[in-house]
Amino acid sequence: MVGTRPAMSALTPQSVAAALQAASGGVTAASTAASAAQGSDAQGNDAQGTDAQGNVAELMQMIHDSQLTELRTTYNGSYGASLFFYPQEMTYYVTLFQDKHFWRVIKSQDDTRAEAIYADFVQRTAQLAEVEIRRTQLRAQKAFVENVIALSENRARRLQADLDVARTQQAKVDDYQHQTQSEAVALRAEKEKAQAQLQQVQNEVVQLQRQNESGLPAAK
Repeated sequence: MVGTRPAMSALTPQSVAAALQAASGGVTAASTAASAAQGSDAQGNDAQGTDAQGNVAELMQMIHDSQLTELRTTYNGSYGASLFFYPQEMTYYVTLFQDKHFWRVIKSQDDTRAEAIYADFVQRTAQLAEVEIRRTQLRAQKAFVENVIALSENRARRLQADLDVARTQQAKVDDYQHQTQSEAVALRAEKEKAQAQLQQVQNEVVQLQRQNESGLPAAK
């Protein structure tokens, strides 16, 4: 994982060419920085190919045998730089690695020079990791945006469902109101008709009552 500190015993040697390929990933900026790293470190190795590989093998064996003291280690993304010290010979080993692979190993008995090389390696890890870190950030941003989109789409679906329910219910209410209004109009007409009929019946009752009591003394 990016930024995860691997156990030093888990580190393995890696050629400069392989490291460049792994580091660049097709990105020109990282490849350029790595090429610069290869060139400026030539003074730390009397014979670039054989001595560098020899230093790597020597360092790995000493780490395996627990003969070194780790003084400093810096990580930037999957890139790292370490400064080791071998007390018995007052010797410093400065390493540059990517993922779990040793890339460069510089051996020196000059503590000032070892610190300077370490600082240079640290700077290179920062430069090399820029694209990697940016990629990690962009992946996180993309995932965040996609999550927001998913949440928004889900909310939109819920709102649409609520709106559909509201529209369906509103249509039912409108139908019910229309039906109720029609029934009310019909009932009003029937009531008026019944009232007219009642009035007519009452008038007939009064007339019949008068006819029935015709010629009789009026009631006190």
